[in-house]
Amino acid sequence: MPFCVVKSKTIKLAVLMIAIITILSISIEGSAGALAWFGYSTRKVPIYSVDTSQKKVALSFDAAWGADKTEEIIGILKEYNVSATFFLVGFWVDKYPEMVKKIDEAGLEIGTHSNTHPDMVKLDESSMKKELQTCMEKITNITGKEVNVFRAPFGSYNNTLLNVASGLRLKTIQWDVDSLDWKGLSAGDITKRVISKTKNGSIILMHNNADHVCEAARLTIDYLKNKGYEITSVGNLIYKDSYTIDANGIQHQS
Repeated sequence: MPFCVVKSKTIKLAVLMIAIITILSISIEGSAGALAWFGYSTRKVPIYSVDTSQKKVALSFDAAWGADKTEEIIGILKEYNVSATFFLVGFWVDKYPEMVKKIDEAGLEIGTHSNTHPDMVKLDESSMKKELQTCMEKITNITGKEVNVFRAPFGSYNNTLLNVASGLRLKTIQWDVDSLDWKGLSAGDITKRVISKTKNGSIILMHNNADHVCEAARLTIDYLKNKGYEITSVGNLIYKDSYTIDANGIQHQS
């Protein structure tokens, strides 16, 4: 009989823990990210990918250093009639304002990648906000459009950063497919890596000035289109409202 009492308490405790985890794993509509339970602490999670039955993925390019290949990338996207998101650093915007215009005029989405590309978690809240606002203003001054998406430099984030971004009405975006193009891989190796990891709702990370990025982008787009995927921008892939984000960063429609 004592064994049954212990078992009953164990079951009740397990049910309670499941309830807590469920509550914590649900994001408030429009918030920066879901709360995930780890021991006795919680952390927020940005969007890594999207749960969808549609063969739809987002292509993204981070731009911080150099712009030699950017116009060719724009041409490839236009040639294949696909969209993408460019996450721009503020000092890149300062150096290449005409390229920012070309990205925007091509109908491509522009997000912020911070103003000076710091490790944001090492900043205080005020500095985080300044990094985001400064870059957003630079982009808007050129395009006349609001900035709605943000990618943290180095993929480094914490609760404070996600709260700051959310307060500026930014969706914080990570990725679930890393091309590793910045490592100098061949176009073939980049493409193989990307297509082997891509699935419905994936967010693909590439860099605008990486070695072989143009050829890799062309090969990747060609392959995915032939497989029936729609390739679009992050903003066109993610859910804008009525969503949750699980502990793995997968965004689900509520």
